[in-house]
Amino acid sequence: MKKNFVIGTRGSILALAQTEIVKNILEKKYPNYTFEIKKIVTTGDKDLTTNWGSGGTSIKSFFTKEIEKELLENTIDFAVHSMKDMPSENPKGLVFSGVPQREDNRDVFISKSGLKLSQLPENPIIGTSSLRRGECIKVLRPDAIIKPLRGNIHTRLRKLEEENYDGIVLASAGLIRTGLENKITEFFDVEDVIPAPAQGALCIQYKEGNTEVKNILDSISCEVTTKIIKLEREFSKIFDGGCHTPIGCSIKLITDNDCEEFIEVIGMYCFNNKVLKKKLRGPLRYGDILINNLAEILKGDINE
Repeated sequence: MKKNFVIGTRGSILALAQTEIVKNILEKKYPNYTFEIKKIVTTGDKDLTTNWGSGGTSIKSFFTKEIEKELLENTIDFAVHSMKDMPSENPKGLVFSGVPQREDNRDVFISKSGLKLSQLPENPIIGTSSLRRGECIKVLRPDAIIKPLRGNIHTRLRKLEEENYDGIVLASAGLIRTGLENKITEFFDVEDVIPAPAQGALCIQYKEGNTEVKNILDSISCEVTTKIIKLEREFSKIFDGGCHTPIGCSIKLITDNDCEEFIEVIGMYCFNNKVLKKKLRGPLRYGDILINNLAEILKGDINE
């Protein structure tokens, strides 16, 4: 029986922090096993000049291709990614495990002055390269000037201090996981800035047929979280969602007095400078139907 496992990941601070979270959970659950982290340099890490948003170019696969190659070649046993950055389909021979407990999926505002978005003077300069975030910010502050912002968390925080930004928008999960929660000025309500599908969730990927890895990863997954993330990713797939597709989807679990699991689904799509939002509620067991109905309603609004 295998007792030594190698975990693949990018070498960024956030990627390593996320992998350490998984490693620590596994070490506590399997004290007789050893888990080693292997840092892998990806195409996206090497190319720091390409404007990934130009021409609709998606960053998905640029940060995973080399890691997936090592999985297929058996030089690593499994890999940890951010689920929201993963393509909708796995390469042949690779699969996802169940999803561990999710971190907070909300987006946050970090202000240079300490003021909230609503308190900033006229025409604030807000940093984000996300079309989804930019459109949502324009609804909250129509006078805001959206300025592109690229780089890892620490690079973006440095640019906020050194360059001409009044504030920036980031995912709370990354800040929390890297110990930078104290930088947050305010959390956005999910109905104001709807998160990207699967935001805050980890993705653990491994080679299909590897039952030993499957068994240990299944033991740390959360069944309900896995179902919810699958539904959010299905919403993204319906709209052919890449990193630069202006969509959002967030699902909240609600348990009623009969212990029936209900979900509240909020979806958005940005079209012709309009932010279209809809919300539906229903039993989790009918989640696929809810997601498809939500998408059809939004498509109807787009075509009006």
